[in-house]
Order: sequence, then C-alpha cells, then structure tokens
Amino acid sequence: MAKRKTTTSTAETEQPVQPINPDQPVPSETMPDTASTYSNNGVYSRFTDFDIYLFRAGKHHKLYEKFGSHVVEHEGVIGTYFAVWAPSARYISVIGNFNGWDKGSHPLNVRWDSSGIWEVFIPNIGRGETYKYFIVHESGRELEKGDPYAHWWEISPQTACKVWDTYYEWQDQDWMAERKNKNALNAPFSVYEVHLASWRRDPSNPERELSYGEIADALVPYVQDMGFTHVEFMPVMQYPYAPSWGYQITGYYAPSSRFGTPQDFMRLVERLHQAGIGVLLDWVPSHFPGDAHGLYEFDGSHLYEHPDMRKGYHPDWKSYIFNYSRPEVRSFLISNALFWLDRFHADGLRVDAVASMLYLDYSRNAGEWEPNMFGGRENLEAISLFKEINEAVYLHFPDVQTVAEESTAFPGVSRPVYTGGLGFGMKWMMGWMNDTLAYFERDPAFRKFHQDNLTFSTVYAFTENFMLPLSHDEVVYGKQSLVGKMPGDEWQRFANLRLLFSYMFTHSGSKLLFMGGEFGQTSEWKFDASLDWHLLEFAPHKGVAACVKALNALYRNEPAMYERSFTADGFEWIDTSDRENTVITYIRKGNRPEDTLLVVLNMTPIPRSNYRIGAPSAGTYQEIFNSDSSEYYGSGIGNPDPIQSEESPWHGRSQSIRVNIPPLAAVVLKTV
Repeated sequence: MAKRKTTTSTAETEQPVQPINPDQPVPSETMPDTASTYSNNGVYSRFTDFDIYLFRAGKHHKLYEKFGSHVVEHEGVIGTYFAVWAPSARYISVIGNFNGWDKGSHPLNVRWDSSGIWEVFIPNIGRGETYKYFIVHESGRELEKGDPYAHWWEISPQTACKVWDTYYEWQDQDWMAERKNKNALNAPFSVYEVHLASWRRDPSNPERELSYGEIADALVPYVQDMGFTHVEFMPVMQYPYAPSWGYQITGYYAPSSRFGTPQDFMRLVERLHQAGIGVLLDWVPSHFPGDAHGLYEFDGSHLYEHPDMRKGYHPDWKSYIFNYSRPEVRSFLISNALFWLDRFHADGLRVDAVASMLYLDYSRNAGEWEPNMFGGRENLEAISLFKEINEAVYLHFPDVQTVAEESTAFPGVSRPVYTGGLGFGMKWMMGWMNDTLAYFERDPAFRKFHQDNLTFSTVYAFTENFMLPLSHDEVVYGKQSLVGKMPGDEWQRFANLRLLFSYMFTHSGSKLLFMGGEFGQTSEWKFDASLDWHLLEFAPHKGVAACVKALNALYRNEPAMYERSFTADGFEWIDTSDRENTVITYIRKGNRPEDTLLVVLNMTPIPRSNYRIGAPSAGTYQEIFNSDSSEYYGSGIGNPDPIQSEESPWHGRSQSIRVNIPPLAAVVLKTV
C-alpha cells in the first residue's frame, strides 16, 4: 500500500487505485482513525460523530480531510466523495462537465444529525473533473458556488473547481528535520517578500506570468545568492481579481491556479527548502470578497460572514468579514491555517490585517460599530480565535512561526497565550517602519532636529518579538520606491538607501524586505509588471544589491546580530546626543563578549575623520562592514587598518577609539 510522504503523518491511504492519487484522510493523535468507511443512513461518509462534534464546537483542526472532493474507492468502484456545509439549503447537487451541468442529476444528501453537512459519493469521476455546487436556499433562491475546500480551481475568469488532491512525494526531509533551528527566535531571520505575478515575467512576453516551476528556476538561486533566510509569498491562495494582489481570496484551500497545480507549488516550496530557505505564506483570515461563486452568502444565508454588517462588512476593502463567533467558521479558519503548514510544508504564516480583526471600531465612525459585552471596542471573538489558532499551530507544528501584521499598541501580540498574549511568534514593528522612513525622507541638513524619531524605537523594541518590515505597502499608491523616497542627488539617494538597509539589519529584530528594494528599484511596484531587472546593469543598483548581500552575510555570520534580537540585553546605545554631526553609535551583543559589534551611523553627507567613540571594551577593532565601500557604489572612505583602543574615557566608557566615518554610511567594527 502506498504511503503519503509527509513530515506530519504517515497514514496509509485507502486502497489507492492508479492512475489516480487518492487524497485520503491523515489521522492525528487527537482524532480517531478515519481510514474506514462511515455511514450516514447508508450514504458513504468521511465524517465520524467525533468529527461532527469538533466541527460544531469550533475545535476541528483538519476539516480538509473531510470536506471538499476526495477520490476514493467505495464498494469496488472509484469515484469522488463530495461534502459541503450549507445548513440553510433545501437542495444541493453537484454540477459539472461530467453531467452536462445538469442541476437535477446528482443531488447531495443532508446528514441526519442537523450539522448542515451535505454529502454524496459519485462513481466513475475522478481527478481533474470540473464542478460546482448548485444550491437552493430555503427561500427558493438559486446559487452556483465553488467548493470552499477545493484544492484546485479554474483560471479566472472561469470560476469552477476541479477535483484534485494534495498528494506529493516530498523530498525536503533534511530541511524539515533541521528547521526548528532555522526558525528559532535566536536564529537569523531575514525575509524576502515576493509577489509571484510580478517578481519576474517572461522576458520575451512581458504579459505572461511565469509558472511555479519557472519561478523556482529563477527565484531559488537568486534568494540563495542574496543570502535571505526565508521567502514570504504574498497570498498564493486562489484569488480571481489580480489588482487585489491576492488579498481577496475565494479558494482558501487551493494555491492559485494561474501559476500551476498544487503539486507545482509544492515543488517550489520543496526547492526552496532544498536550498536551505524557509517559506512563509501570507494568510488572510480578516476578510473575503463578495464574488458570486465564493463564500459570500454561500448557501443563501450569511453563512461565513457575520450577519450584522457592523461586524460583517469591511468599508476599506469593500469585502466581508468572517463570523468569528460561529464555531463552524472558526473550525474552517483553524483548519485552513494548519492546512498550509501540513500539506504544503510552509514554515510559517504572516497573518494579514490583524488590527482590523482586533477592534470593532476599525475604520468605522461613531455609530457604525457596536461595543462588546463589556462596553469596549475589542473584538473578543477574534481575540479568542487568534489564541486558538496560535495554540493549534504551535501544538501541531512547534518548529514554525506565526507573524502578525499588527499596527496598534495591543498588548502581548507575540507573547504566549498562557501569559495572556495572543500567541504569535513575531509582530511587525510598524512604528519603527513609519519613524525610520519619515527620518530618511528628510534632508540630511535637518535630521539633527529629528534624531529622537530614529532612536525612539528602542523605548518599546523589546515589548514584543518585532520584525522590521519594509514591505510592499511602502512602495505603492504614490509613496514612491524606497530609493525614490531618499533625498539628494543620485549618489546621495543610493548612499541613503544603503544606510537605511544597514540601520535596519543592525537594529534588533528580524527583517523583511519587499522585492525590488534590494537593488534599488526606481519605480513604484506594479502588480501586473515585472520588476526592472535591467537596472542591475547599472553601478548604483548593482552596488545596492551587493550591499544587501553583504548585510545578509553579516547578519547570518555574526551571532551578536541575532542571538539576543528580541531582548534588551542584546542592544545598547553608546551615544545618540551628537546632533550637530548627526552621528549615532550603538552596540549589538551576542551570548559571548567577544562577539560584540560596534555600529556607527553617519546620517549626513559629510565624512568625519578621527571621530572618537567610547569603546565597549579594550582591544583591537577591525572594520567588518562599511556601506560606503566602493564595491557598493560608495566613496571608499573607511578604516582598512586595525584600530587599537586607547585608555581615554569617552561616552562614559574607560576605552575609546578613533574612526573615519564615511558620508551617509554605516560602519560595523569588531574586536580581533
């Protein structure tokens, strides 16, 4: 009997019949084995009574093993089992190419247990069959819906699903065995954020998006060469509307068909893993679109969305909000989070728009929202859901990370649930991003008046496990590209960008950089066009790319940069008071004193010679990084020779050193 190759289970499938790869249930330690056939009044079913109990309690973690379409052998016949949740329906049938889209030929049977689940086994149809559900609401309203649990969909503008599976012979065992060390909070975590449709396109036909395989051929060696530890994909789940960038999802259990099959996407993940690169997926439990074939009014009622539009409609995105108080919806979302970690070997989830879920008054005026039972504005159901999701994720996959895009001061986002936190592994440091970009956009002549904006981040930097993001949101809608934000002539703009990246990489916290920024993309990001890769033919852009590559190497090779990245004992200011020269100095510390790094930032285009700095300790200091290197399109000013500390007190320290500080540059020194 064939076995599924996966790190999360090795359960045998039900009598696999070639050439179809059956997508069979994978038992977990907390659920009964479902390899047998269960009966619903004589109808083939994959649901046990325990499944129904967990589903209705909001505690089912693997609904993808039950709902959707599954190719099985039943009573000696190969066919497909369909199951869908639609409690307000009075009639449901499967329609597709196999029956000429006949709404009356293949009805589903509603379960006897009032769960609202409908199911049917249809013989002699299998993998690749196109289908939808025809649903008649109690009122007589007729709908045609895609399967919420489908693994593959037609390419937009077509809206039907295809019977498919998530079977794959994984070959990433070495990565999976080691990733607990790669994803740890005391390990380097440098993320390259990628939008699949626009990272790179066919050079001979710029209108054509690359497939998952073609992306893998180019992306894997590029990320490996640049030295990023992880890739984060903007939403890969099935989305029909390209301008949504993937954030308006209709198929939560399917990777986008516009780039290939689910197995093609698995191969992309596998190849990244084989190259030693982790994979984070953008996940969107905050809202979904109102497309006629999607989740909205799925069975004619407000099934997935909250029926009160003060809680169920998002005014910013013109989309609908899940009903976080409904147990079956909670099971849907928890299962979905685990699905991508289980079946696609994702190494973490970056959860989108967390703040919009936490607060009932998010983007709403007075009178447009209803307080919670205690009179507050917190969404208690969403808060409890986040806690349950994170507990489930770290229970089943303790070696992954969840990352919250959360922009408020909500306490304990990245603290354990047992201490009262939400349970995320990390949180985006939006305050750092806003303050830093505002500072760097200023003319260097005026930065001395705003130095506190840059140094304020450490006041709260260790209240959470922060990730420093320079994401896609900062290079769209008229905000300009990163290099476009920088002041000065061409040389100064690129020097400022290298300085910005140097400050980011030497600051406490993990890192995230959106594609294009690493080589100084000059135009704003366009979701429907390739990055301007030809810019790498020019020295300024080539220099920025070389600088980012060097920063990734520095980050990965120096323990002081990551071992204590989330604790205050890993960072110490030397001096932030030299406003006139606009020079900032600080220390990064690892677990060993000899790993300590001294960081010097010159925020002006004026070089400083023999600049005295209080030294962390006595010794000989060597320059190990300089963003002004001529290799990076800099002026080449630096400290090529070792620097011996002197017994001359400075900055409150007994030892000091004299260094040459290049213009608009960062210098990192270490004792040798």
